[in-house]
Order: sequence, then structure tokens, then C-alpha cells
Amino acid sequence: MQPQGKIVPVILAGGTGTRLWPLSRNSLPKQFLALVSDNTLYQDTLLRVPPGDDFLPPIVVTNTDFRFFARRQASEVGIEAVVVLEPARRDSAPALLAAAAVAQQIHGADCLVLALAADHVVKDVAAFQAAVQAAARVAASGRIVTFGIAPDGPRTAYGYIRPGAALAEGGHTVDAFVEKPDRGTAAGYVADGYLWNSGNFLFPAALMISEAERFEPELTGAALGAVARAGTDLGFLRLDPESFAAAPAKSIDFAVLEHTKLAAVVAGDFGWSDIGAWDAVREIGAPDADGNVTAGPVTLRDSHDSYVRSDGPLVTGIGLAGISVVATEDAVLVMPSDRAQEVKQLVASLKAARHNAADEHVKVHRPWGTYQTICRGERFHVKKIVVDPGATLSLQKHHHRAEHWVVVQGTAEVTVEDKVFAVHENESTYIPLGGVHRLANPGRIPLEVIEVQTGSYLGEDDIVRLEDAYDRC
Repeated sequence: MQPQGKIVPVILAGGTGTRLWPLSRNSLPKQFLALVSDNTLYQDTLLRVPPGDDFLPPIVVTNTDFRFFARRQASEVGIEAVVVLEPARRDSAPALLAAAAVAQQIHGADCLVLALAADHVVKDVAAFQAAVQAAARVAASGRIVTFGIAPDGPRTAYGYIRPGAALAEGGHTVDAFVEKPDRGTAAGYVADGYLWNSGNFLFPAALMISEAERFEPELTGAALGAVARAGTDLGFLRLDPESFAAAPAKSIDFAVLEHTKLAAVVAGDFGWSDIGAWDAVREIGAPDADGNVTAGPVTLRDSHDSYVRSDGPLVTGIGLAGISVVATEDAVLVMPSDRAQEVKQLVASLKAARHNAADEHVKVHRPWGTYQTICRGERFHVKKIVVDPGATLSLQKHHHRAEHWVVVQGTAEVTVEDKVFAVHENESTYIPLGGVHRLANPGRIPLEVIEVQTGSYLGEDDIVRLEDAYDRC
């Protein structure tokens, strides 16, 4: 057995979490939301594997849209991560192989990699870390280890693993990976001792790459080429777009795990859930005497076995039974709780109908802060803009709209053409149509501005960026 050493966590944080709409949307997906604790799911994942005696600093793989979330939220919990940007979504295999190659560059060819999804829940962190150490001993003997979860029932939302022979180092070989079954098949799997496939893995980086080269040489070559030709961008490691685009979209299960003879499984009982849909979120919550789980401003009467959450208005219910209700400021989802898996199809229909709420939240996050729609009409759009201390928007202009800015908190540094001036609280300024302008916050508190846009077209694509601190020109 090779020396075990510290483990390199790789956090895969590029998913969209469509089944948790309307809270999770493309502009701010579930991993960056505080769904079950005061931290976001991504932050809780980072805190399960903190740099120290057992773990090295994490490598986070995400896409360009989420890069500032990934870095900022890691810093908020005191962790500095290496953030790797995938230029396109290609499922987990290219992302994980690229991360393994980055881990080798930083920590050596024989490093052990722990690949974790950023959007899973683990209730018992100590038990999880013990399972990781057990898996590390198995992986160091030359195995690709997956974490299997003892089922609490015949779930149809998870894939399953059939364990094989016991291994001297612990765990078992894997006889088979099986896809999500129907309920009858799932009941048979549970009776036969199958485990849920958690989709989290621990492996020697060199072994995973060599096995991937055997089974998926084109995919592996593309992923490794993307790392070899990667560049840095504002402190992020940006994979080469052309190389990465050549990788087929494929999960690591399909690409490697279902083919290799070196797969092993270590069983864990640490309160795991992938919270893939609202029924799973309900199961994590603490039910009242009637079996209801509520969050936010909610009042129920004569209701049982329901999940009701509001991140916006007061929600009330009478006579609910097995119903899920999720409300945000701009959308409400109501459904029988046992049809939670159908939310993905609902969101697809919303996108087809071009509903803005399918992808965007009312509050939109940007590298410099946030903006939120207050009121919208045919020829006007009112927003609340919050600029973080020291942050600045791009130098830009608009072809179809003028803007009026009223400062309600802080002091704004405003650029209009060749003039730079301060606008204080309770003061306003005007940006004419076509005027080159910039808004910045030179202060130490958040800058809050009410923006009134007027014009013939008010879409976000009417922004011509001339200079940008976040490389978005």
C-alpha cells in the first residue's frame, strides 16, 4: 500500500438544480443557496473537508457564470480555493478528469483526489470524514472508490450499487452499477443488499486518468489538453475552450466506473441526501406534529404531511394533504409532493414559453453586487442596485435607454463621458441615451442606488461594455 498522505478535495459546482425551481434557477443554482442551514450547500461541502491535517486546499470546478460565487462564498467561510472554469458543460467526466490533472500539477502525480458534488447534504460530518479515511485506505491500494449509502427504502430517484467481494483494506469490489429503477425493482435491490450510489468518489489521480485513457481516450485527451493549454483569468484557472469543447458530454459513471475492474465501494451512514427535488428537501426538515415541514412566513390550518416554504410573501394553507408549495417573490410552485420529479419538465415548458422567471431571479447577482427589479412597464424599468464596497461596474453605454440614478445609501462615484463626480445620499444624476458612464462605490459600506431606466428597449443585452474589471467586454 502506498503512503496515504493528505487528500485533495475536488468540488464539482457547475450544476443548475432545475428540480428545485423556483428557488434554484440558472442565474443562481441550488449549490449557492442556503437551503438547509445558514451556509449555502457549497459552503457546507467545503467545510466538510477543511484544509488541515487530513485535507489539502480544495479545487473547485464551475463555469464562468458562477466563478465569483465560488470564490466569494469560499472566502466567506475562510477557505481559499483553486477555482477552475469549464468553458462549456460537458457533464462530470471531463470536469473531474481536468480537476485530477490540475491536482497532479499542484500536488504530484500520486495524490489522492476526493470528488464531491457541491449540492449534497451530509448531516453527520464526523461519520462522513471517517468514511473518507476508510475509502482513502482502499484507494491507496489501487482502487477507484465510490461511497455507497445504505438505503432506508426503495427509492427510485437514485442509482444503485451491487457490492461484491470484501477487500482486505476494507470495503468491497463493485459487481455492478445499476440505473434508477422503478419501485418494484428498487424494492428488490434493497432486499438484496444493494447500496445507493452517492455519486462521490475517492481515487489516486493517476489511476483515474489511466483508466479513463483506456475507456475514453478522446474524452480524456480533450480534458488533459484543456488543462495543458489553460490560462489564468483574474486569479481563476480557465480551461482551454477549444480543447474542452472536443470532449463528449458524459458522466464519470458511464465513462469509467461502469467499465473499470478497479472500482470499489465503501458504505457510509452519515445522513446523506442529494436533495435533487423538493420531496428530498422536505425529508431533511423537522416535521411538526401533523407531519408538515415549513420554512419562512407560513401559516397552515388543518393540514398534514405537506411542505410549504416561502422566501417572499406570507403563504397560508387550509386542508393541505401531501402538498408542496414553494413561493419566491416572483413565482409560486404548487404540486402533490409525490410529483416533485416533474418540476424539471415544468421548467422546460416555461423556458419554451420564454418566461424570464424560468432562469432569472428578481434579484440578480453580479461580480460587483446585485440588482433587483422593483417595477417594470412598457417604457420604464425601476431597479434597486447594490454595489459592494470598493466594487465598480463596467464603463458602458446604451443605445436605447437613458438612466436616472438616486443614491439612497453611501456615496457613488459616477463617470459620465469625461467627467467624474460624487453623488451622495438623497442626491441624483442623469445618464443620457448613448452616454458613456460608470458607477463605482469608493466607500466602506454597500452603495444603494435606485435606477429608473426609460426608453424604447430595456433589455439587459443593450449594454456595450468598453472597460470592465471582471473581463466581460
